[in-house]
Amino acid sequence: MPLKIDVLTLFPRMLDSVLAESILGKGIAAGHLGVSVHDLRAWTTDKHRTADDRPFGGGAGMVMKPEPAIAAIEAVQTPGCRRIYLTPDGTPLSPALAEELSRQQHLVLLSGHYEGIDQRIRDTVIDQEISIGDYVLTNGTLAAAVLIDALARFIPGVLGEEKSLTHESFTSKLLDFPQYTRPAEYRGMSVPEVLLSGNHAEIEKWRHARQVEKTRLVRPDLLK
Repeated sequence: MPLKIDVLTLFPRMLDSVLAESILGKGIAAGHLGVSVHDLRAWTTDKHRTADDRPFGGGAGMVMKPEPAIAAIEAVQTPGCRRIYLTPDGTPLSPALAEELSRQQHLVLLSGHYEGIDQRIRDTVIDQEISIGDYVLTNGTLAAAVLIDALARFIPGVLGEEKSLTHESFTSKLLDFPQYTRPAEYRGMSVPEVLLSGNHAEIEKWRHARQVEKTRLVRPDLLK
């Protein structure tokens, strides 16, 4: 049974092109996973479709109200599903976490906006909070797109060449090696001879050395 993902957001159209294009779009079209996007305002109950309000205690910005979000999650959730809130103060997204989520049957992703969401949403209908990095976005819909794309790569059939997963940055705790394609020479810049040699053992040694070299220069923390 393919993984089912429900995304709850105030900006559903932001995901239109993300879910329709490239590898992710092909994976969805082929039935390897299913993604449904819902407008949170569908669960508001007033004529103005109000989804946010001023924070108690004062402060800048607005906070997403509990009623629409909780009602929306309760409407789409299924027994055993994983309910996730995308937030900068969540657990950092990693390849291991993406792979673990790819093996679930149903994910419900809540996209935050404004200054965040009412804490009562987190306390009652959220199982896991995930961050895609130490920075703040205008809203969590972009973060939901990143999470979906990251986990979809681990679903069998989504990637055209499954073995490509074993050569990616972070999968081996090392950054990626340089890649080259034709022509072999361009504006005086030549492809390294070892890549033209056909000696696969030497090519693997060269690639690994370049990975270690780049990781030491750019992300030395990964080598620890």
